[in-house]
Amino acid sequence: MWLKPEEVLLKNALKLWVTEKSNDYFVLQRRRGYGEDSGGLTGLLVGTLDTVLDSTAKVAPFRIIHQTPDSQVYWNIACGASLEEISQHWDWLQQNITRTLSVFDSGEDITSFVQGKIRGLIAEEGTSASDEEDPERFREAVLRFERLFGLPQREKLVTYFSCSYWRGRVPNQGWIYLSTNFLCFYSYMLGNEVKLVYPWDEVSRLERTSSVLLAESIRVCVRGEDHFFSMLLRLQQTYVIMQQLADYAIVRFFDKETFNAEHPLANPLHITQRALEIHARNQSFRAFFRLPQEENLCEVYESFLWVPFCHVNTLGKICVSENYLCFASQDGSQCHLIIPLWEVRILQIFLQTAKNFFNCIFGQINSTLLKERMKEQSWQIHFAEYGRGTGMFCTKKTRDLIVRGVPETLRGELWMLFSGAVHDMASHPGYYGRLLEECMGSSSLACDEIERDLHRSLPEHPAFQSDTGISALRRVLTAYAHRNPKIGYCQAMNILTSVLLLYAKEEEAFWLLVAVCERMLPDYFNRRIIGALVDQAVFEELIREHLTQLTEHMTDLSFFSSVSLSWFLTLFISVLPIESAVNVVDCFFYDGIKAILQLGLAVLDYNMDNLLCCHDDAEAVTVLNRFFDSVTNKDSPLPVTVQHASATANDKSIQKVDISNLIKEAYEKYGDIRTEEVEKMRKRNKLYVIQTLEDTTKQNVLRVVAQDVKFSAAQLDELYMLFKRQHFVSCYWSVCSPALQNHDPSLPYLDQYQLDQSQFSSLFNLLQPWTTHTHARSLARSAFRLLDKNGDGLVNFKEFICGLGKRTLTQESFTEKLKFLFKLHLQPVQGAVYKSDVFCPSGHAKVDLQEYLKQWQEDLQRREENIKDLPRINQVQFIGLTKTLYGVFHGDEEEESLYRAVARVTSLLLRMEEVGRKLQESSPQKMPQNTPTSTAQPETSPTLPTSPETETLTEGEGNQPDSPVSQQETAPSHSDITPTSTSRPSTPTSSPTGTSSPVLDTPTDTPSSPSTLRDGDWSFSFEQILASLLNEPSVVRFFERAIDTDSLIAHARKNQLKDAH
Repeated sequence: MWLKPEEVLLKNALKLWVTEKSNDYFVLQRRRGYGEDSGGLTGLLVGTLDTVLDSTAKVAPFRIIHQTPDSQVYWNIACGASLEEISQHWDWLQQNITRTLSVFDSGEDITSFVQGKIRGLIAEEGTSASDEEDPERFREAVLRFERLFGLPQREKLVTYFSCSYWRGRVPNQGWIYLSTNFLCFYSYMLGNEVKLVYPWDEVSRLERTSSVLLAESIRVCVRGEDHFFSMLLRLQQTYVIMQQLADYAIVRFFDKETFNAEHPLANPLHITQRALEIHARNQSFRAFFRLPQEENLCEVYESFLWVPFCHVNTLGKICVSENYLCFASQDGSQCHLIIPLWEVRILQIFLQTAKNFFNCIFGQINSTLLKERMKEQSWQIHFAEYGRGTGMFCTKKTRDLIVRGVPETLRGELWMLFSGAVHDMASHPGYYGRLLEECMGSSSLACDEIERDLHRSLPEHPAFQSDTGISALRRVLTAYAHRNPKIGYCQAMNILTSVLLLYAKEEEAFWLLVAVCERMLPDYFNRRIIGALVDQAVFEELIREHLTQLTEHMTDLSFFSSVSLSWFLTLFISVLPIESAVNVVDCFFYDGIKAILQLGLAVLDYNMDNLLCCHDDAEAVTVLNRFFDSVTNKDSPLPVTVQHASATANDKSIQKVDISNLIKEAYEKYGDIRTEEVEKMRKRNKLYVIQTLEDTTKQNVLRVVAQDVKFSAAQLDELYMLFKRQHFVSCYWSVCSPALQNHDPSLPYLDQYQLDQSQFSSLFNLLQPWTTHTHARSLARSAFRLLDKNGDGLVNFKEFICGLGKRTLTQESFTEKLKFLFKLHLQPVQGAVYKSDVFCPSGHAKVDLQEYLKQWQEDLQRREENIKDLPRINQVQFIGLTKTLYGVFHGDEEEESLYRAVARVTSLLLRMEEVGRKLQESSPQKMPQNTPTSTAQPETSPTLPTSPETETLTEGEGNQPDSPVSQQETAPSHSDITPTSTSRPSTPTSSPTGTSSPVLDTPTDTPSSPSTLRDGDWSFSFEQILASLLNEPSVVRFFERAIDTDSLIAHARKNQLKDAH
């Protein structure tokens, strides 16, 4: 056991210990009197001393001590009751720590690191596997987790482990905390603090690695940066949990999968290690036995199964779910059995009578038909010995028969059995008919795409040259699109369904399609074909492992990924003749994706010599196309009119390849590929594929946005990640958050990530450069309304970044910043759209590309907005603008002078309006055209051009901006030339003191007017406000001050999670 490090001053004190092993840092010792020299005087003396001097416990006979380099100080770190026990500790030190210590410069650093590591191991050994076993210790860890990382209390800590984090060549001993949404690490040694917080949705690589320096470690790649964690006492357990949490994030945030209330992962606020284990176990159970998604593993027992065909007991495990009893052998016989519980009695009767079922008739002389009948006979013998239907034993012999090819008459039945579709159909009686009734006469985008592709599905086959076959194909595809709108319809589904209909009834073909799309080829049939891309990455790994000669010749294996994409999407149906492709489908339904991977490797291996001679990709494609044209099926009973006629059918110089031989070779050479390993590779590569697609989206968005803003490339990258993370942050701690639907990968790049008002407000307040604590929420709400011009309640990244960059962060123009604040306080006008504010095509539904391109062209040709296009601002809006200015100026070093400037401008504008009205009242005969005849909306009245007299006013005011007295004296003399005096009707006036001063909370020296105005009686144009504020140098300096964008971004990145509390 590991011991808390205790100092030992003398290495061989009293000669009581004998050194067994040693190196530069550690010494393994045996206590005298134990082992080989246990007898004699020394042994008796040591035994006596142990008894007398240690009255509480007997001294352990073996120990490991750590030697501080260049010192006589030693530290006792481990002890053991046997040589085997202490040797395990010694081996662990050798593998994980000894080679690491060479990177330290001083002996004190080495000892400090060793002590910290040993203490971590002791704490981890005492840590329970789950919080239920030791709730007190786990509660302490939760408190540390919350204190160290500042995450919301809703964030659920799943587990934690002691480990070392490598920064360069130096390890940092600390603790890794694994929570529902984050991977966290904390270390504090020798004054050096290391703190990491990474969300699982940003992890692109997660794998176990080893190197010369690191015996074994876990590599985590986040945003292109690698992080290594090693010296884990439970490395495999840690890795599995990390993989489960990363996969859970992918399922929630990218696949948008929802769980029913009884599911162990339904609530992200209550995720536990046990819940993750249950979910993983249920997934493996369903995948191995091809059972419906509703089935959950209830019990597992070790047992022996009596196998009647070989009269032996086979060791294995019985797995029991709600509706099935399954058995899988563990002795290498590859025997498994599935028994539906509702058919147990029928199955017993069937097994008793099955042996009498066999009947073989040879009545044909034709060799092809004779081979077909021989296949049928072989399967009938198999049924007689192993059973038929859902209770059939599946063994090595079953696979051998599959490799040889399934008879035409049995193909549909066996496809249903091996795919598990028979279980789906049995558990959902009448479901297909109800689907057809529901979708009858419906119209959708999927239906249109189906109609377009119906006549492209095996057009050379007679079954699809009539309305009967076409109608069946239409019904199956439409029913599935209605069942699973998330997938709907995608190309390649029509080809696959056509082949299924050739050998299965219509309802059976539907359930086979369900099994393929939702269980056997997950995520294949969507717009991003993530599942196919994942299997391409797995295929590349297998090529590197098994075809090294080809790997050395072609350094870039992405060519094989692109050329083999159709192999995986259509199960080779699109590249092989139909009579040969069905044999591949036979293997696929029995062995899953493993069969396609094996065949792909066999194809490349068969053409190895020709591929090595190719100089470019085009030659390689030609080689593979010729090979597929040469593949035949000599045993196919299909008539010549049905079989696919290849271009090389009559070319006798090309060697023909029989599909059965090719499949047999694939199983012989690559049959050792295990399904479990393939699934592990799938999970590992899915993270990489999704993050690669996300990076592609980001690069396309940034390329478009960079043309419109002045941010640097690095700033744009950071802002995009903040925008994207804000979407996920709002979904971390909610069950089935509606905000998840704001991410739609099927939309154009710009609209894939969008924020609603709540999400936008949180991010806007983090990034806006002015402090407006008093009414930040209303300001953010106004900004959202201003940017959301299409009215769909969502803002995409381009709208967000253009509003943020053009008007605040990168805009140095005082006019533009003031115009932004001005427009924030305008009341929204129904249907009004400012010309310069339309950044992207409207709508969250499917985008019309023609409309998109048209509006994009209009954006490029759009002229700059003129300030005269802005409507006037009324009294309530103007008061709100003034309050916002006070909030913006709060905390600034020139706060007092800025407050006074706003007060002066406010008073001046009000007095100018007052004087203008008095002039109108005193001389109505001069302006009969302005006499009010109807009630007008002041906020929407047109703005007249600025007169020369107004410019004179601006110049006069600018000579003495800091003297409110001089302004009071000057303003009345120019009041007769204000634009308002020529644009407003004559109305009674009142003092602004009662309306403006108390509401705005202006300083005491604010000048007041002698009369009072009523609400709605006055308004100002943007030109008036701009002209007045330009006379205040302190205000101009404030808004033209350069903004430190990098600091704002860093602040937002640091506080984004805290803001989610």
